[in-house]
Amino acid sequence: MSATPLILLGHISSAQGIRGEVVIKTYTAEPEDIAAYGPLLDEAGNRTFDLTVVRVAKKGVIARVAGITNCNAAEALRGTKLFVPRDRLPEPEADEVYHADLIGLEAVDADGNVVGEVVAIQNFGAGDLLEIRLAGKRRTEFIPFDDHFVSEVDVTVGRVTVVMP
Repeated sequence: MSATPLILLGHISSAQGIRGEVVIKTYTAEPEDIAAYGPLLDEAGNRTFDLTVVRVAKKGVIARVAGITNCNAAEALRGTKLFVPRDRLPEPEADEVYHADLIGLEAVDADGNVVGEVVAIQNFGAGDLLEIRLAGKRRTEFIPFDDHFVSEVDVTVGRVTVVMP
């Protein structure tokens, strides 16, 4: 298994055709970039997948997986999540952050009081939301991930400054 955290880049949603191609739902900014990071790993980090993008379609990226040569073998990969070690991703720009880097950050208010911890980033169609587990509670709250509700993100320090609605 990789020494660095694994970042989810997509998943194999189905087989495509009789030659073993697969359809991949990608989470990369440009769908065809799914193959740009080298061989991808399964969730356990045990199996590698060397992809060649054939084309981008409405239903996802059509790709060939090295060693997969028929529809049955491709169908057996359905549902496989595809990960890349974090250290293979380029560093984000100064005003950008990877979602995975936000998980686990302490959420504080403007006065530095602990509000909780970022446990997930969700997007239900209207923009990214930080899911924060409130300090001392099992309950979580969602806040929009925008400048009004998130005034500062400091991954190095491990803190995000938020305004709770």
